Amino acid sequence: MWDALSTCTEQIATAVRQAEPRGPLPDPGRLDNVVIYGMDAGAMTCDLLEAVAVPLAARPLVALKSHDLPAFVGASSLLLAVTWSGEMEETLVLVDSARAAGASVVVVTKGGTLATLTERHGQCIVPIPTEAPDSRVSLGALCALPAVVLERLGLLEGAVRQVEEAVEVLEQRRNDWLSTDGLAASVARRIGRTFPLVHGSRGPAAVSARHWKSQVNINAKTPAFWSFQPDLCQDEIAGWGQAGDVTRQLLTVVSLRHDGEHPEVAARFSVVNDMLREVVADVIEVRSRAKSALAVFFDLAMLGDAVSLHLAAKEGVDPGPVPIFAELQEALGT
Repeated sequence: MWDALSTCTEQIATAVRQAEPRGPLPDPGRLDNVVIYGMDAGAMTCDLLEAVAVPLAARPLVALKSHDLPAFVGASSLLLAVTWSGEMEETLVLVDSARAAGASVVVVTKGGTLATLTERHGQCIVPIPTEAPDSRVSLGALCALPAVVLERLGLLEGAVRQVEEAVEVLEQRRNDWLSTDGLAASVARRIGRTFPLVHGSRGPAAVSARHWKSQVNINAKTPAFWSFQPDLCQDEIAGWGQAGDVTRQLLTVVSLRHDGEHPEVAARFSVVNDMLREVVADVIEVRSRAKSALAVFFDLAMLGDAVSLHLAAKEGVDPGPVPIFAELQEALGT
């Protein structure tokens, strides 16, 4: 897992360099809307691209993480499906439904049945580089490739430059993550045996907060939670009034900050963090100095990867195996 994290910049750069579609990309002039679909590892890509697309996309873009195709999908739609294995039954069914509705289909995948069927229908595949690690440590490829595809279609201007900035930022950060004296190790030590509650702001930092939560769950095998500004000021903040004697022992707040925050959101972080210092074990603030949305996401999200591995190492936990997943599948009969 450490080796995979240490090669994150190369993974993203390789994904962009090798983003060569097999099959024809659709005519963007025919497209009125884009649906990004992903489950499991691909779901993070959906959230990220939806967050990034708000100020940039040339067409409405919707993130879909359910099994139901929206009713508006038709001949003027693009379904961009992101899946590591290409074998999930739900993905195969949904892509087939989109194809039957007349939508253009582009698939980002490592291979599998979905790749075979997409080629058979003469539609476009963008292969995930085979040297990439498994899906849990392939965030770079899974997120960078669809962004590049959308720019090539003229639907997400500047995406490639944002990915290039992310590579530059991560190259500067990498040694710090891996060091036992660096920021990631320091954050892990401050979290200790408490449960992290990760706060971001709406957009790439919120998606990063969700990624932190997932990686701490999977790698460190411990509870973690996330929410985002300004929405947490409408509900979560009201829940801190009655159990301070408990939350002071159990929870550490981690605020993911960046220079592109709206001034009102920045003010909310300051006020809320001051309030929470009375009722949690610690409030930790980390900040990305990246400029673009994709670079902010990769900077903060990869830091979360490193923190989760330091937490695992500190407790002697092997981050690789996740036996509970197999137990769950067996119990569900899947």
